[in-house]
Amino acid sequence: MKLTAWVTIASLLMYIWVFARVGKARATYHVAAPSTDGPIEFLTAMRVQANTVEQLILFLPLLWLCCVFMSDRVAAVLGAVWVAGRIIYALGYYSAPEKRGLGFGISSLAGAGLLSAVAYGLIVH
Repeated sequence: MKLTAWVTIASLLMYIWVFARVGKARATYHVAAPSTDGPIEFLTAMRVQANTVEQLILFLPLLWLCCVFMSDRVAAVLGAVWVAGRIIYALGYYSAPEKRGLGFGISSLAGAGLLSAVAYGLIVH
């Protein structure tokens, strides 16, 4: 469980980085809350944050279910790949929205791997 806990911390630190970028963009582009409209740089930061929180809702339960029903190591490896994919997604999106695909694909495959591992663990054990 220790490895999975470290990956959980990594995913939350990645999320803090993403939502801090939204706060910085609000200040830089003078977009007062609760407005969600502004220049493309602000909208990009908002979209990365929104998509990341949407994905976290799926990721965290799958990560821990995989840890419980498969193994700590499998969960941690797939979880680390997911976090790396989300970082690649964010960096790609920040540079140009059309460059988000690789990171999205990596994190999606890691998520599918977690789901498959959970199902396998439930069936076998």
